[in-house]
Amino acid sequence: GIVAAQGHEDDNTVELRRMSVDSRYRGKGIAKALGRRVLEYAVRNNYAAVVLGTTAVKLAAHKLYESLGFCRTSQSEDYRLPGMSRSPLERFFFQIRHSRYRLQLREE
Repeated sequence: GIVAAQGHEDDNTVELRRMSVDSRYRGKGIAKALGRRVLEYAVRNNYAAVVLGTTAVKLAAHKLYESLGFCRTSQSEDYRLPGMSRSPLERFFFQIRHSRYRLQLREE
């Protein structure tokens, strides 16, 4: 599995940018362990929150974020992937739901 996160000094958050586990190893707690590592990093470096955005269609991904303590803060039905023109054809075939999550670690 892999995880990538980026600290943002301007709003004192860590953004969980990517998390992936090979399909052969899913369901073994690897993603949860990777997520916890990001949370540990954020706490150790005094960030106030961890945020993420996802277009995951699998319910398991959303359940994972919630099990780590994240709360969904918004959801968009009209999300546009980079490079999409939003033509009528693309809008018909590519209806992408984008969710934002946040885990507040401490108050500012």
